[in-house]
Amino acid sequence: MDTQTGRQDAAEHFDFLIIGAGISGIGAAWHLRRRFPASRFAVLDAMDGFGGTWWTHRYPGARSDSDLYTYGYGFKPWRGRSIATAEEIRRYLGEVIEENELAPHIRYGHKVTAADWSSQQRRWTLEVARKAAGDTVTITAGMLWMCSGYYDHGKGHTPQWPGMQDFKGQVVHPQHWPQDLDCTGKRVVVIGSGATAATLIPALADDAAHVTMLQRSPTFFSAEPWSHPLEAPLRALDLPEDWMHEILRRAHIAKSAEVVRMSFEQPEDLRQFLLEQARSRLPGDFDVDKHFNPRYRPWQQRVAVVPDGDLFTAIGGGKASVVTDTIECFDDTGIRLSSGEHLDADIVVTATGFNMRFFGGVPFRVDGAPVDFTQRVTYRGLMIEGVPNMVYTLGYFRASWTLRSDLVCDLVCRVIAHMRQHGLTMVEPALRASDAGMPRLPWMDATNFNAGYVMRAQHHLFRQGDRAPWTHQMEYAEERSILPAVQPDDEALRYR
Repeated sequence: MDTQTGRQDAAEHFDFLIIGAGISGIGAAWHLRRRFPASRFAVLDAMDGFGGTWWTHRYPGARSDSDLYTYGYGFKPWRGRSIATAEEIRRYLGEVIEENELAPHIRYGHKVTAADWSSQQRRWTLEVARKAAGDTVTITAGMLWMCSGYYDHGKGHTPQWPGMQDFKGQVVHPQHWPQDLDCTGKRVVVIGSGATAATLIPALADDAAHVTMLQRSPTFFSAEPWSHPLEAPLRALDLPEDWMHEILRRAHIAKSAEVVRMSFEQPEDLRQFLLEQARSRLPGDFDVDKHFNPRYRPWQQRVAVVPDGDLFTAIGGGKASVVTDTIECFDDTGIRLSSGEHLDADIVVTATGFNMRFFGGVPFRVDGAPVDFTQRVTYRGLMIEGVPNMVYTLGYFRASWTLRSDLVCDLVCRVIAHMRQHGLTMVEPALRASDAGMPRLPWMDATNFNAGYVMRAQHHLFRQGDRAPWTHQMEYAEERSILPAVQPDDEALRYR
């Protein structure tokens, strides 16, 4: 070890390095271990444990917003309710790690701070800060698999309002929830109305004096059962677990596909269905159109799930309320709204979303040149034009993340197998002659999906083209047949 620089003398080398030990990284590790058992690989994660989002999100009531029969892996049956708590999901991921002996391959507290590709050496060189040792080491790899998702786990998104410094109470972001925070008997204002707010409010309502959901504009909510209606009758048949998993997985996929279809083809019918769900669970004098009828079409932003309508139950029971207004300023006792109304608060929760950060915020270089991702397009939502031997996993917005993760893992492993079969050491997506002059479009088309966290981040995200294979963010109904049909000798992939 060089004591002056804190760097090791010889770099440790792996065939594959996976960055991120969340649901994507654990899934990638399972696939690599199964398909290439003789290869050396490691999983690096900056945090102190596995789970990614499920490690970070420890606020009251934290749970899935997708059903676990599709959010769980295709290779491991889910055995619980369709909607699961964060603790249940972490337990499931822990079982995958234990059952497949992945723990020796995972290194926690390892934060990648730089990634450099050398075409001459055919390898990535990573600078990695080790939390426990307090030093920096160099690790090299033949292929890099980015599974860090798109959350900035270090800092949630919190707007700055006038007067926040004058507030005498406590301001908390759900992503950084203090484990000793006691809301019992407190007046709580939750700013925001997305999936996190919809989770928090029912969890806090029983003990808090009152919980107010303060939203600038409405969100669509869907009241879904904790368990699929088919689950109880199927369990009565004493079916094998893998049968149960597959049947319920298909049932959830079919339902999700129908909702997505309606969001494009019959958006007003879907709107009325969601509004009627709310009306049937709320008092007759509640203004559903004001508080739960967004300007955008359903699924142009996420439809937040409320298990068994628990959010509506809290509101109907008087333990929670909804205010649709904008913030003028904070003062020492709460929040003053543009309408003149004042919300008294002891605790303010800023459930105002997160910041997007792809590839863990790692600076990349290829043959000494910094990579400006905003000038490059994606290849099928899993590789980047001109960046060799680097793949990444991103899931769906309208379907479970892991449905796409499984598809990406299959295609990546087929590409690796192709390289090994033909003695190839380098692969990168490259534009074809027919792609000359192709426009470089934003990462996301706002008419397709325009959530605030996406729109805020567009300027520093990579791009997409106007044709295959340079597009992404398709629906599962399309990609479940498209990605398995992609051949590793695709003309847009250049091998050496």
